[in-house]
Amino acid sequence: MGFPAEQVPLFLAVLDHGSFSAAARRLGRVPSAVSMAIAQLEAELDLQLFDRSGREPRPTAAARALEPQARLLAARLQQLDQQALALHQGLEQRLTLVIAPELLCTAWAAPLQPLAEEFPGLEVEVLAAAQADALKELHTGRAQFALVFERPAMDGREEFQEMGQETMVAVMSARHPLARGLGAGERQHLDLGQLAGTRQILLASRDLAHTDPRFVFSHQLWRSDSHLAALSMISAGLGWGWLPFSVVEPLLQSGALLRIPLANISNGTPLFVDWVWSKQRPLGLAARRFVQLLQTPARGPA
Repeated sequence: MGFPAEQVPLFLAVLDHGSFSAAARRLGRVPSAVSMAIAQLEAELDLQLFDRSGREPRPTAAARALEPQARLLAARLQQLDQQALALHQGLEQRLTLVIAPELLCTAWAAPLQPLAEEFPGLEVEVLAAAQADALKELHTGRAQFALVFERPAMDGREEFQEMGQETMVAVMSARHPLARGLGAGERQHLDLGQLAGTRQILLASRDLAHTDPRFVFSHQLWRSDSHLAALSMISAGLGWGWLPFSVVEPLLQSGALLRIPLANISNGTPLFVDWVWSKQRPLGLAARRFVQLLQTPARGPA
């Protein structure tokens, strides 16, 4: 004895439309066939599901008790049908995004909400990696998309969608020896020569060969591929470093960190933020939809 899955739509149609004839019209069947199918279902379950003593059948307590699970099963069957159709249409099993750690605080997840609604069975994986490593993951096929800062040069293998801007600022702890005399109201500035002789905390790839020269100022570098680790070292007064303004803004406001006043350049380098994908590999159904969502105004980590 069991509730046949193929009878769930019929059972729910009678509940929703209030009669065998209305359910039959909804399902494209004749009323007698619907009435007979419900009678067979009742016999199989050994339960009376509808009281036929009145003009129209009324659900019994047993029918109402079965209704929640029947609706849940119907929804799961619909999801299964949608997943099978999507796979037939080219839906990938998994969509992998890799994000430069400095950009994890941006609104990068916004396009995933409509994507999850359209493809509820899609598996999504989100990785964090320093920019050079993120792009490597992209080009090896480990990830379909990378969220990174603008690159020093264009790469013909890549397509991209600009998503906004982030400003990199040079900061140090208020406890750092060089921070003395640099507080509010002071006019002292540091020149690049002083920074070059001071330990720099560099957010960079694990591969020493992949270092962005735009942000290397010091002769002594401590490296990390984690913005949180870099922030911890800078906050501890172990060195200075470039970090996104959105990450350090609360610490600047509290006075825990200092935006270094530079003597010969402005302290603030605006960089565009891009979602990048490869031209060399075809995108699956979800990835193509993700690109469409990225290109929709007001989405992304602006």
